[in-house]
Amino acid sequence: MAIEGQKTLVVLLGPTGVGKTELSLELAERLGSPIINADSRQIYKDIEIGTAAPTEEQLKRVKHYFVHTLDLHEYYSAAEYETDVMKLLDELFKDNDCVVLTGGSMMYIDAVTKGIDDIPTVDEETRNLLKERLENEGLDTLLEELRVLDPEHYEIVDKKNHKRVVHALEICYMTGKTYTSFRTNTKKKRPFRIVKFGLRRDRAELFDRINKRVDTMMADGLMDEAQRVYPLRHLNSLNTVGYKEMFNVISGEWELPMAVERLKKNTRVYAKKQMTWFNHDTDIHWLDADKMDTHAMLDAILKDL
Repeated sequence: MAIEGQKTLVVLLGPTGVGKTELSLELAERLGSPIINADSRQIYKDIEIGTAAPTEEQLKRVKHYFVHTLDLHEYYSAAEYETDVMKLLDELFKDNDCVVLTGGSMMYIDAVTKGIDDIPTVDEETRNLLKERLENEGLDTLLEELRVLDPEHYEIVDKKNHKRVVHALEICYMTGKTYTSFRTNTKKKRPFRIVKFGLRRDRAELFDRINKRVDTMMADGLMDEAQRVYPLRHLNSLNTVGYKEMFNVISGEWELPMAVERLKKNTRVYAKKQMTWFNHDTDIHWLDADKMDTHAMLDAILKDL
């Protein structure tokens, strides 16, 4: 229940391909709100097709923040996103009772709605050192080192996710303390109301939408886009589904048909990870996008505000 005069952050989330974009536009238009993007890849310039970023027409319909903001070489973290969004909300709430935040990047959404621990920003020297060690020694060696330096975090870290492993070691190296010591998992209080709405679909329908979306991306020129950024393929901003598969084609490792099928599969796997993450959040009000049209979902959201 909203309190009169209270500001509200309306969060619209869900897995990739579920249909958040159009609903977020109509919701923002009804509320007279701008949209804050919570997609960690759409924030970068020059990769519009592979990230399914809002089109020029959509950007004209509603003012968007954190879309096409950063150059590909710029490092950006969920902690920086939390700080930047909180500053922005201070300004936006002066003129808006409700602000819409939408996307599927789990860490970005949690950073704003729950806050993340104040883990130190890694300096460039340490980042370069660990990057070089990963390239030269491999993930298994770094995992063993993490087991020794921070056995508690070693037990819970995703051991196939090199970014998570490397980041934990970066903190150990830079601070002389364990990564675990910086993790409090304490939810921060926000000076505004937060209401979360999640879109979901039957798995078969969602996967079909994802497959068709990849076909559309290919038809729209994903390979050409990947060709343009191929010289920058070592950057973290391009270490993502869509570009990795196309880069393997450009390098001659894969044939294009195989890459397209692998892209579809990897996107479906990512969607499952997103839903697993979101399903742990009991604050989300779920909307069945395969049973409700946009107007019905819009009415359901506005009713809860």
